[in-house]
Amino acid sequence: MDPSSIAFIALGVCLFAAFSQKAERSPLTPPMFFVGVGLILGDAGLGWLHLEIDGEAMQVLAELTLVVVLFTDAARIDIACLRREKSLPTRLLGIGMPLTIAAGATAAMLVFPGLGWAETLLLAAILAPTDAALGQAVVTSPLVPVRIRQSLNVESGLNDGIALPVVLVFAALAGAHADAVDTGYWLRFAALAVTLGPLVGAAVGFVGGRMVAWGTQAGWISPAFQRLAGLALAMLAFGAAEVVGGNGFIAAFVAGLTLGNSARGVCECLYEFGEAEGQLLTLLVFLAFGAAMLPEALPYVTGSAILYALLSLTLVRVVPVALSLLGTGLRPASIAFLGWFGPRGLASILFALLVVEEGSLESGPFLLAVVALTVLGSTFLHGLTAYPLARRYGEYVSALAEAKAEHADALELPVRISHAPAPPAAQD
Repeated sequence: MDPSSIAFIALGVCLFAAFSQKAERSPLTPPMFFVGVGLILGDAGLGWLHLEIDGEAMQVLAELTLVVVLFTDAARIDIACLRREKSLPTRLLGIGMPLTIAAGATAAMLVFPGLGWAETLLLAAILAPTDAALGQAVVTSPLVPVRIRQSLNVESGLNDGIALPVVLVFAALAGAHADAVDTGYWLRFAALAVTLGPLVGAAVGFVGGRMVAWGTQAGWISPAFQRLAGLALAMLAFGAAEVVGGNGFIAAFVAGLTLGNSARGVCECLYEFGEAEGQLLTLLVFLAFGAAMLPEALPYVTGSAILYALLSLTLVRVVPVALSLLGTGLRPASIAFLGWFGPRGLASILFALLVVEEGSLESGPFLLAVVALTVLGSTFLHGLTAYPLARRYGEYVSALAEAKAEHADALELPVRISHAPAPPAAQD
């Protein structure tokens, strides 16, 4: 990356930092700002920021961010709490997510008849994970019932790690179909990815977490190096899994989940890491998304691509969520709220970049373009509606004494962005 690009990236961070407190009380979200800056400064705009999708800098940024996000998101999930609050998150993940992939693949077959079956499944899997940070007012507002916002929070924290092996398997199948390679090879590849990766991740998370916890209790590790140790464990899980033939990203997710539930006391520093260094990486990805991915997507923007993006953000998400929540007692407004706030963001960007980097799919650039168009729409549609809809929905549900399912007791879990303020209550 040339020095001028580094300078413009740093300038963008400084500019947003200058009014970040004000932005928290407005519909402008950090991803919206950084996507906009990327578009203006990148090749589609002034041409001052030079990033290439297949460049080394982009690859390092994508891989490092995905490792950190998978690790820290998984470390936030307290499985004991999840068991007690399992009804809604389990339905969203266990029923809603598979139905979303099936619905997304069906829509892709209808809208893009030229795509093969493996490619349609791959596209649907890439766009299945949600990113609650794009609608941060929803998961941080005290006006929204805890049970509802925590369901969205837990879903967002776990579905990227759950979707990853599915994406890898469908990418392998699509690559095998395109290259006419022995199917047995790809089956062995998939088996190693989904077995060795979790084993390595669990070992690193358990042993590493115990070591950090012991060192902290003995007074040997400072808070700063607790944070660095967390990052080191994430990278260790990734690297060790890749060395033995497993998938490093799955290993990072499992390591975070294991650490968060075997050495919970060391996780506060990890949350602080996610609030600073982790968020910086995330915002840099959104800036690169605007500067590099969107210009690459422009030649593929057609009516069909726009139609699929809209379907992905609406029916493909809302209908599976509604089906998964049958029998929960939630009111239609709550089901619609949960269905709408399934933003597509960081995980979809990173998954698409990983698939394109492999270079084995002829349709890779097209899939990347459809993902980019969907994420662009989600960034602004969910970002702009999160603030007002969280307030209106919260006021509506709070006035309904019979909305017992929404107001059932639920434990709060850490979110990726915990400092976002609540939408203000309506004035009398």
